[in-house]
Amino acid sequence: MELRQLKYFLKVAETLSFSEAARLLYVTQSTLSQQIKQLENELGGPLFVRSSHSVSLSETGREILPLAKQTIADADMCVARIADINNLRTGTLDIGVTYSFSPILTETLIEFRKLYPDIKLNIYYKPMAELMEMLKGRSVDFVLAFKPGTPMEGIESHILFQNYLAAVVRSEHPLASRSEISIEELGKYSLALPTRGLQARNAFEAVVADTSKMNIKMELNEVNILLAILRRTSLVSVLAEATIHNESGVKAIRLDIPDNEMAGCVHTLKGSYRKRVMQEFLRMLSDSPAVKERRNLWI
Repeated sequence: MELRQLKYFLKVAETLSFSEAARLLYVTQSTLSQQIKQLENELGGPLFVRSSHSVSLSETGREILPLAKQTIADADMCVARIADINNLRTGTLDIGVTYSFSPILTETLIEFRKLYPDIKLNIYYKPMAELMEMLKGRSVDFVLAFKPGTPMEGIESHILFQNYLAAVVRSEHPLASRSEISIEELGKYSLALPTRGLQARNAFEAVVADTSKMNIKMELNEVNILLAILRRTSLVSVLAEATIHNESGVKAIRLDIPDNEMAGCVHTLKGSYRKRVMQEFLRMLSDSPAVKERRNLWI
């Protein structure tokens, strides 16, 4: 059994198409079919159920799929460990980031790029639930997001800084001079909120039993557009304070609610190997002005 054969098997299992898998693997369909056939002969049974119109996993295929994934992941880990010896002169780092966390990341991305220009950075901005699935599937090395309300199985969460939930308004808004605002007062204003499923919205709904009673005029899943709207209207939003880091024309007013804390975290798979490039990036992030500023808020 060869790693190449397992990789071919995984690609066909992913696409459920021999022609598409061959295209993505840059091999001929006959070569792919031959390698799959050799693997099937070695395992003693078919991995796929084939018909003239479709391909699906057989019982044997379903059984070995998670084992094949783990084998390839372990092999990739061996390669990653060896590549670390190259003093960060080459490599790739895949980072998952929630929309609310993204402003905290920008400074570190710029500085890291200056120091390690040959390291390729792949940044994925998505809702937390999608990023955690990517992490479990090893599509990203780590996720930067606020700590979820309940622990997630198989995930370790390491706190970078503490933050808080805030009402966000344009700088000229009547609320801009306030340092705190209650939920009751907030209910008097027209709101533009992040859509359900985004972390700030989840945190807000955890303290407001029935948001249907709030005067919600708009919901968006794109934070930059939301901030642009706030700058030009009298609408009020609810976001993590960190979301407006280095953003001009807006002000964050802390919500007066019990235990108003949102821990900014690095989320990793339990027991996973940490690349040197990942360790260096997280060191720089932890030492960045954006993180230190919010860490000092709680000292």
